[in-house]
Amino acid sequence: MSENAVVAEVEAEYDEPRKVELTLAKIDPWSALKISFILAVAVGIATVVITAALWLLLDGMNVFGSVEDFLTRLGAESFLELMEYVRLPRVMSYATILGIMNVVLFTAVCTLGSLLYNLIASLVGGLKVSLMDE
Repeated sequence: MSENAVVAEVEAEYDEPRKVELTLAKIDPWSALKISFILAVAVGIATVVITAALWLLLDGMNVFGSVEDFLTRLGAESFLELMEYVRLPRVMSYATILGIMNVVLFTAVCTLGSLLYNLIASLVGGLKVSLMDE
């Protein structure tokens, strides 16, 4: 065989896409806990920031004042006490509590999910993934 034929054969081998089959047999629970905690904290911070922005937008459009005026004209002054629940400090407190609950629950569910996946993967062999290089 000439050198050109060998080079052409080697190039033909490299031109074909490679296919690799991998199995996800285990998820480290500690890694799942860390990643889910960081993601949940990011979502919690975003929840508080979006809540503040939405409240400021609604307040800037005078939505809360209009509702108060409407209730007063309707003669439903007893319902004006409910407007205390939509004041900024209380709304931000609710958003913060929701964010903290999200962090705790999301982290716990993801960690338990990784443990459950490990248990199931030990029984059935895990998730098989085929990767192809084009």
